[in-house]
Amino acid sequence: MDAKDQAEGEKRVRALLIEPLLRRGLVKSGKLTKARFEEMLVDVEKRLAYMSASNLAALEEQMAALAGGEAKDIFPTSNRIRQEALKIQKPDDRASPLMRAVFKHPIGQGALTEGWAPELLDELRDNRVWPGTYVLGRVRDEARGAILRLDRLRRIAPADLTDAERRWLAAREQQMEECRRIADLAGTAA
Repeated sequence: MDAKDQAEGEKRVRALLIEPLLRRGLVKSGKLTKARFEEMLVDVEKRLAYMSASNLAALEEQMAALAGGEAKDIFPTSNRIRQEALKIQKPDDRASPLMRAVFKHPIGQGALTEGWAPELLDELRDNRVWPGTYVLGRVRDEARGAILRLDRLRRIAPADLTDAERRWLAAREQQMEECRRIADLAGTAA
């Protein structure tokens, strides 16, 4: 997402999510200062800029129903909004700072080198949290069969592969290329 798309997305979030919720009468929590509330709204704009207009409208309706407080008039927190947004529309991999950071980090670089990057990417798509030691071990274990199969198929002459093996090999290489692309995006990000 380039700067122009980001700016347009932020305006879309303000117009289709934040302003309608404020017009409904949702107010800041008493726990937040006015400045902190506005910072939260700006953060929501930046993080949800990837969302389409129709999905933002759906999110607005859902967040209005999930408003907090006794009178159901407290503006939801940024975390709550983002959790619900992920249910409606997940960000494109290029729009995820987390994915970029993981693949720029030695964890992601190791996954690329060792061949388990597609499984790491699936984990990041599903859970959207930095993977800890336990998760990394589990992901490596899940990838072991694919890595062994890849290694075995690469030792076979291309003419001797079955159609299913060729398709699997092409799909695996496409998944690895997607992971390399994310790592490259991280390298060019400011």
